[in-house]
Amino acid sequence: MAIVINSFAVSGVNAYPVQVEVMTMSGLPSTTIVGLGDTAVKEARQRIEAGITCAGYTYPLKRVVINLAPGEMKKSGSHFDLSMAVGVMIETKQLFPNTEELSQAGFIGELSLNGEIRPVSGVLPMVIAAREMGLTRLYVPAGNLKEASLVSGIELLAFFSLDEIVKYLQGTSLYIPPSEEDQPEEEFHNALDFSDILGQDVFIEYVIAAAAGGHNMLMIGSPGCGKSMIAKRIPTILPALTENEALEITKIYSVAGFLRNSTLIKERPFRSPHHNASTNSLVGGGSPVVPGEISLAHTGVLFLDEIAEFEKKALDALRQPMEDGMVTVSRVRSTHTFPCQFMLVAAMNPCPCGHYGQSRCRCTDYEVLKYRQKISGPILDRIDVQKYVHPVDFMSLSSPKKGKSSTELREQVQKAREIQSYRFKNNPKVNSNAQMNEAMIKEYCELEEDARSLIRQAFERFEFSARTYNKFLKLSRTFADLNESEKIRRQDVAAALMSRDLDKDRAGMLVT
Repeated sequence: MAIVINSFAVSGVNAYPVQVEVMTMSGLPSTTIVGLGDTAVKEARQRIEAGITCAGYTYPLKRVVINLAPGEMKKSGSHFDLSMAVGVMIETKQLFPNTEELSQAGFIGELSLNGEIRPVSGVLPMVIAAREMGLTRLYVPAGNLKEASLVSGIELLAFFSLDEIVKYLQGTSLYIPPSEEDQPEEEFHNALDFSDILGQDVFIEYVIAAAAGGHNMLMIGSPGCGKSMIAKRIPTILPALTENEALEITKIYSVAGFLRNSTLIKERPFRSPHHNASTNSLVGGGSPVVPGEISLAHTGVLFLDEIAEFEKKALDALRQPMEDGMVTVSRVRSTHTFPCQFMLVAAMNPCPCGHYGQSRCRCTDYEVLKYRQKISGPILDRIDVQKYVHPVDFMSLSSPKKGKSSTELREQVQKAREIQSYRFKNNPKVNSNAQMNEAMIKEYCELEEDARSLIRQAFERFEFSARTYNKFLKLSRTFADLNESEKIRRQDVAAALMSRDLDKDRAGMLVT
């Protein structure tokens, strides 16, 4: 009868239980691992053989078959090593644990050749899965204890080596928790502040609106006018992460192997991929499938600097995730879904030379339009705020007076978000105006009569698409929230209509 050990595999940002079945049979000494494992799983045979031997135990001189069930699902990673090794030792009568306790326990960890247990990625979703399936105890590498401890409701036992686990399971030694560092945990302090931004007071009002409503934003301006400087400071005015948001983004970083110091992420992420990024690196993919930049920016900001230089195919791949708030990466035998509710902040030059509208620009209207057409219309349609960032004059730069600090701006954003949280309290998946669907727009975007008249005139003159019209209503709702107005007023609609500078430019260009 095969020995069954509980372990876990990761699919997307969630984990599911895997039963590691171990059986020895007569035949030439060999180890076979089945169950659709990747290369890291197949190579476990050498690690567990060397690890068991170096720990002072005997690897069986028989035919060893290890099955990872369910067998029809692909599995990846080296974290199955510990469960395989424990199963082999029980099967060969070198370990006699309590059968009932073993059925309520799970094992996670990678073995080194000398029997040490190394930390692995994706521990956080595995611990959550263990708790949900009713396990009472989980054995993890000592290096992953801090990350695993983020989940309550399950007993965690952390070890440095296979020998320590075997002696504990045999009952010949007591469990001694790994000693915690005496040094206090370093707190992250963002040194960037909006008070460094000078001469952009009007533009910052739109930045506040974008942050308050979770709206996507495009900044157009000449080189050196402060686009990147502003973008890097946007996370400093976003509201603090909720407990669920912090846990969700930590799971993503754990699966991707980017979790720093194995601690809960408390700051909204800011991701800024280079413009030569591939489609897979943006939306997710690879083998095994890992989250892309849009998922790593979940609940935070994805900044695409020089967006016109990105591949058109890569940009168009963002269209569906921007609408759905999640991305599904499909392969022949597996499908992985990652959350990606991010705020897109993009920056670009207004023309090939970068000085459109200034005397030194010699670009024709045709060249300007051709340059801007690198960004497809559907992508622009999904960006609510498209504003010019004008160069700062000398008097503003030389003035000793500082602008509003991030703390002051964050208070405005937080106040507007609190209004939205109350509004969407019955819709847990919606937490900002930008995420409203059509039914919510009709319910919550009530216009005053003069505001309705203004947006009707604009709609008839510029022939907006239905999506663009809804974007204006969402943005108008945000401006109304910033002013604590129950209905959308004329000035709110006017501010929203002034957010599409590219539309006005396109209407005024003559191309033959």
